[in-house]
Amino acid sequence: MSPVRLQKYLAACGAGSRRACETLITAGRVTINGKVAELGAVVNPETDIVTVDGRPARPESRKVYILLHKPADVVTTARDPQGRKTVLDCVSGTRERVFPVGRLDADVEGVLLLTNDGELAYRLTHPRYGVKKVYHARVSGRFSARAAKALRSGVLLEDGPTAPAEVRVLREMDTWTDIELTLHEGRKREVKRMCAAVGHPIIRLRRLAFAGLSLAGLRRGEWRHLTDEEVRKLREITGLDRVPPHLNTIQDNQGIH
Repeated sequence: MSPVRLQKYLAACGAGSRRACETLITAGRVTINGKVAELGAVVNPETDIVTVDGRPARPESRKVYILLHKPADVVTTARDPQGRKTVLDCVSGTRERVFPVGRLDADVEGVLLLTNDGELAYRLTHPRYGVKKVYHARVSGRFSARAAKALRSGVLLEDGPTAPAEVRVLREMDTWTDIELTLHEGRKREVKRMCAAVGHPIIRLRRLAFAGLSLAGLRRGEWRHLTDEEVRKLREITGLDRVPPHLNTIQDNQGIH
């Protein structure tokens, strides 16, 4: 087997997305043959011994894809120094090691994908692939036509202008408005920052869909494995279907967890 970049190897081992694995490396939590690894290192999977936090990192034999209806007050991380409940606690019945694809703030509920497929996770979160995300937001005040136009055109934030969003007003009251937002980016806290920038701060936020996956059939805190067809569609929208590996997904034969 030819040498491979360390972060790509770690992602294949289920340690996280490539970006998350880069963070592990820069934090000094990864070693190669007993020495602390540096970003940009390459490894030979057949001869090098790689560890994360002292535990051997080995490629996952089976790819796992889990759809979770994330509740509010749960953090999107593998572990939390403050002892808060994490999304991994929500799927504690799984045998395989998985990690969240992207991030939802602790107070945000909705669709969250977890997997040990590092390459797919990388592509689903990379701006190049424009993965569709649909949100239901309750915002402060009566939503103005000017605000909707601004969101549809793109809003200037501190890290640059956003891509145009699709906006639909669902319900309007005197002090709040329910809207549906569809985005194709994945910036940190983007929906909250966009709405605040147009004068309508978020009161409550829920992600209804991610990459074509919806909450249908899942109550808060429930999860299920994706079907082979759902995995095939994810691979298709991210271009991985052009180099299809052997699909070895885990089917959920016991219903909702």
